[in-house]
Amino acid sequence: MLTFWKVHKISILLVLGSLMFYKVFAYDLQRDDFTKLITLFAALFFFCFQLIKFEKWNFKFLLVTGVLFRLVFLIAEPNLSQDFYRFIWDGELIKNGINPYLYTPNTLIEKSDLAIANAQQLYDGMGSLSARHYSNYPPLNQIIFTISSFLGGGSILGSLIVMRITTILADIGILYFGRKLLQNLGRSNHLAFWFFLNPLVIIELTGNLHFEGVMLFFFVWAIYLISTNKWKQAAPIYAFSILLKLVPILFLPLFLKHLGLKKSTLFYSLIGITCIVFLLPFYSSEFIANYSKTVGLWFSNFEFNASVYNLVKKIGVLYFEAKPWELVKSYGSLIPKVIITLALLLTFFRKNQNIKTLMNSMLILLSSYYFLSSTVHPWYIIFLLILGILTNYRFPIVWCLLVILSYYAYTNPGFKENLWLLTIEYCLVLGYLGFEVFKNRNIMSSFRKKFNLN
Repeated sequence: MLTFWKVHKISILLVLGSLMFYKVFAYDLQRDDFTKLITLFAALFFFCFQLIKFEKWNFKFLLVTGVLFRLVFLIAEPNLSQDFYRFIWDGELIKNGINPYLYTPNTLIEKSDLAIANAQQLYDGMGSLSARHYSNYPPLNQIIFTISSFLGGGSILGSLIVMRITTILADIGILYFGRKLLQNLGRSNHLAFWFFLNPLVIIELTGNLHFEGVMLFFFVWAIYLISTNKWKQAAPIYAFSILLKLVPILFLPLFLKHLGLKKSTLFYSLIGITCIVFLLPFYSSEFIANYSKTVGLWFSNFEFNASVYNLVKKIGVLYFEAKPWELVKSYGSLIPKVIITLALLLTFFRKNQNIKTLMNSMLILLSSYYFLSSTVHPWYIIFLLILGILTNYRFPIVWCLLVILSYYAYTNPGFKENLWLLTIEYCLVLGYLGFEVFKNRNIMSSFRKKFNLN
């Protein structure tokens, strides 16, 4: 024991310091205290960097460390997000035989015979924005919410604990399959700890209960199976990732070249069948209309932590007298078309037969979507983090640190953003991305050759 302390003294002190800061983050932080928020986050990020630097080959030490960090949040109420109230609300509805895609909370709360646990507390907690819309969480998410409500026994804390355990197990699964996938890609498997020990991952997934981690577990598992030529087994697992969050749909065209026409047709069919099986219990004549309307709001109504959109908005309002509420709708309707076009270009003009090229194509596509999107919540960046770890790009790690600047919006009641802070965030992220692109000689050499610039 004494020898272990001597060898790992600095690392143990870093772990103890991190545990203390995570405890403060979980139980003694209000989201409008921006100074405290970014100070804790910056310190935790520095400790994470040092831990990986000192212990990157010590798998057991870092595994236990990452689990301990997550367990700190086990009984804490999320303090940076109120989405968990809607999660439990949807789970309670399904537990009582009510389809969450067919009724808004505003409609249901008026019913005197609404017999779900903690209805008023959940309704008040989710906020007016969530309360006036139909649920936008895909079916597999709803199943997790329902299981959490059953096992939680009508207690909000009980449901939170079940969901937290689910997210922790998913993160361990990502670490397991991520290390295997990194080996198949010829990369060092210690890079997976940039996910597992990342403060943004721990705070947003375990702390604030966003289910990107569960989605990424199925995504990484599926990509690992594809990398070992087990694409048939991968198809339903990939469908599970879609059934948790819709983002993996973006990458479906990219598999066309990687698998070939015959295999990809069967791959897509298996994904489609799996999705239909899970959608059927929720299906009704109103389901598609309600769900499409709610999902469409993300493209046409919401804006948060945007880069290109904020620039377009500033120019439009200053020089063309555009109305912001009309601009976001017009801009939002254009983005899906741009991303679909880019997906098709990446599908037919890149050599995605190679698994490494496929990963790079996914990174290009998702990065473009986030840079163009009008809404980029901090936890969205975690998907980019995974793709960055699987490729030669580290700008998502930089973004994981800088995205915390977007939380300045919560320091005032109107959630007004500080455009100077967003400018700093995106200038540094894009600057580092530019540096990485020009540093990568293979990419620039390929670019010059393709366009006869040699």
